[in-house]
Amino acid sequence: MTKDLSIIIVNYNVCYFLEQTLKSVFSSLQNLNIEVFVVDNASVDGSVSMVKSKFKEVILIESKANLGFSKANNLAIRKSNGKYVLLLNPDTVVQEDTFVKCFNYMEQNTKAGGLGVYMVDGKGKFLPESKRGLPTPWVAFYKITGIASLFPKSKKFGKYHLGFLENDKTHEIEILSGAFMWLRKSTLDEIGLLDEDYFMYGEDIDLSYRITKAGYSNIYYPETRIIHYKGESTKKSSLNYVYVFYNAMTIFAKKHFTKSYASSFSFLITLAIWAKATLQFFGDLFKKYAHIFLDYIILTFGTISIKNFWEEYVKYSDGNNHYPESFSLVVIPIYALTWILTSYFSGSYDKPHKIHKIIRGVLFGALLISALTNFLDVYRYSKAVIILGSVWAIISMIFTRYLYQLLKFKRFNFEDNKDSKIIIIGSFEEANRVLTIIQKNQKNINYLGFITSEKYEIQQENYLGNIHNIVEIVGIYKPNEVIFCSKNMPSHDIISFMSKMDSRLMDFKIVPDDSNFVIGSNSKDAQGELYVLDIELNITNKNNIRSKRLTDILVSLFFILLSPFLVFIMENKTLFLKRLFLILIGKQTFVGFKNSNSTGLPKLKMGILSPSSEFENLQLDAKTIEKLDLIYAKNYQPSDDLNIIGKSLRLIGK
Repeated sequence: MTKDLSIIIVNYNVCYFLEQTLKSVFSSLQNLNIEVFVVDNASVDGSVSMVKSKFKEVILIESKANLGFSKANNLAIRKSNGKYVLLLNPDTVVQEDTFVKCFNYMEQNTKAGGLGVYMVDGKGKFLPESKRGLPTPWVAFYKITGIASLFPKSKKFGKYHLGFLENDKTHEIEILSGAFMWLRKSTLDEIGLLDEDYFMYGEDIDLSYRITKAGYSNIYYPETRIIHYKGESTKKSSLNYVYVFYNAMTIFAKKHFTKSYASSFSFLITLAIWAKATLQFFGDLFKKYAHIFLDYIILTFGTISIKNFWEEYVKYSDGNNHYPESFSLVVIPIYALTWILTSYFSGSYDKPHKIHKIIRGVLFGALLISALTNFLDVYRYSKAVIILGSVWAIISMIFTRYLYQLLKFKRFNFEDNKDSKIIIIGSFEEANRVLTIIQKNQKNINYLGFITSEKYEIQQENYLGNIHNIVEIVGIYKPNEVIFCSKNMPSHDIISFMSKMDSRLMDFKIVPDDSNFVIGSNSKDAQGELYVLDIELNITNKNNIRSKRLTDILVSLFFILLSPFLVFIMENKTLFLKRLFLILIGKQTFVGFKNSNSTGLPKLKMGILSPSSEFENLQLDAKTIEKLDLIYAKNYQPSDDLNIIGKSLRLIGK
């Protein structure tokens, strides 16, 4: 029996996002005859069992391997019976009117082969990949190098995202987004399915291009909206994404362009990648370490000035003697580096900045310098310079942070973490349920109250008003977090209110029906995030993060010193030394998660060992491994790493 629409969702380890997407899908069927496919690409986060238990009407296709986007979608397309096919990402939320509006538009415009909609991110901001142009060599070059983002509305430079076309008007475009790709099945029968040469990225470009080559049009249709948490704007800063994009574009060029045109394309993309890599490398360094480097410069030159003053007016005021030149050129820079390192490990670079951490770090550095110079006579020049330099270090580091705060650099402030000022939008019962589970996980909560969708007033504690006055209520109470309960609100209203409110001042999150998790995004440039509300993890504590890194450094240095002896017990001696070096430079860690895709666990560097390493001889099942990872994350102490390393030492070189 022919259906009106076949919805196909390819999932890979995003269980909670998928659940929210499916709930929004089944709330939006209206009068259409729809079938829903989920193709799971060998997820290990419980996605399959969740679909089986909560969405029995879904046609589930379980793959034993990660097939990628194209192959997985094609599996479902071949089984589908819809007049139209919708390829939908598992991290989206659709409005209740999305399917019926798209269906009616395609019914009235028979030359349209494909259709995309107005997409917003987790902050309610328009995602430019909602409408795209064909990535010819120069268009792709402008996009990768960032020139397109500098001139988004230019008809020459802004063609990739068609920034010169109005976002609120229907347009004929060249390329649809794979996050929401509404396709006419008869068009697919004519031009073929997705090209399986593409594993991820590029398949939507290829299919869109074939649609237009066959004489059909692709339509950007903004009369309905969806949330897409992991929009392309979240990936553009990733060099890995650039390389994957390059490979996809190379396949596309070889397939659709002439040989000479494809060669030009390859040259320009290669050039763009090198430019992007260089700019991003230095840009990331600057963003991450600029304030540390500035502290180092200020400490070094300030201490040299103190040395010069002490030398000229106190120590050698008669002008007959001087400190050796190496004191300024070598020793004082080492002093400054020591103060920086001890301050870092004291927590003086953590947010919010604490004066006592700065003082503690600098004083510990001064003691360390004094202790070392007592043993190294050649570097014993002046205790007065060490003392005065330490005072300068404390004063300058506190002063610069106050200056940064006055200049409103968000990274620097001396205030304690302010309470999260939260408004919950939902019924009184649902708001209290959500508040209870949030309070289990977050300490600093300032609950302002709840807003309902009811037209009449509710005589309950913390009632602020109804959603018809939401803009005014938000303006009065100024929350920094607004949580929508989807049990009490249609997706259409959630997306509409997100778009109306100033996302620069607050975060938006959504709690799906009867769930203990929240989905949201803290920034328009951040990926969609999952907030599991009933677990607190020690391993995310800043002090523990820093201690874990310090443990890695000290243990790797210790093992390097003992390497002439340790290599004899290692199966692969070269691998052992290579891993120690990678740990030392911060590319790997001694202990990570065995199951890095487990839902709710934070991201760690790739671990050589895991909490289950000591049970290597046992055949542990996936659930036991996941539980060991979770216990490690929840109760983490640096001694845990030492214990695991000690019990699994041989595995470091295996």
